[in-house]
Amino acid sequence: MVKRLAIFASGSGTNVENIIRYFQSNGKAIVEMVFCNNPKAAVISRAEKLQVPYLVFNREDFYESEKVEILLRDLKIDLIVLAGFLWLLPEKLIKDYPDKIINIHPALLPKYGGKGFYGMNVHHSVLKAGEKQSGITIHYVNEKFDEGGIIAQFTCEVNENDTAESLAAKVQQLEYEHYPSVIEGLLEE
Repeated sequence: MVKRLAIFASGSGTNVENIIRYFQSNGKAIVEMVFCNNPKAAVISRAEKLQVPYLVFNREDFYESEKVEILLRDLKIDLIVLAGFLWLLPEKLIKDYPDKIINIHPALLPKYGGKGFYGMNVHHSVLKAGEKQSGITIHYVNEKFDEGGIIAQFTCEVNENDTAESLAAKVQQLEYEHYPSVIEGLLEE
C-alpha cells in the first residue's frame, strides 16, 4: 500500500522538490499536498511544476481553526514531513500525529537548535564556535523547536577555510542524499 505524505515548508523548497522527485520515481509514497505558510515562497512554484497540490495558510488558519487538521485527515496522511518550515506546530496537531511528524535540522542537535536557529544563522554559529564537524539531524517533532527524539544524524567536516555559504552547501548535500531515504525507512516501519 502506497503511503501518503504531507510536506510543510516556508521557503525555497529544494528539499521538498527532492523528496517529491524521489517518491515519484520509486512509487513507495505519494506527496499528497505541500502546506506553506508563506504566500511568496518559491516552494509553491516547485509544487506547481511537479503537479502536487498545495495549500497556503495564515496564522489564523493554522493556530485558531481546524482547516489544516481536517485536510490532513481527509487526505489520510501517514507522515508529516517538515522541510524548512519555520513555525512551531500546534500542540493538537502533534497529539493527532504521535511519532508521525518529522523535521530536518541543518546542524547536529542538540547543538545549534531552537528558536532562531535556522538557515544561515546555524552555519554562522557553527563556524564561530570553531566546530570541526557539522551535519544534519532528522528528528521527531514535539512541542518545542528541535527537541524531539533524534532519528538519524549525518556529518560533514568543517574546514578552516569554510564560509557559511560553503558549509551550507555541504549540509544541503547531506539533506538531499539522506532525507528521502530516512523518510522511506520510517514509512516501512
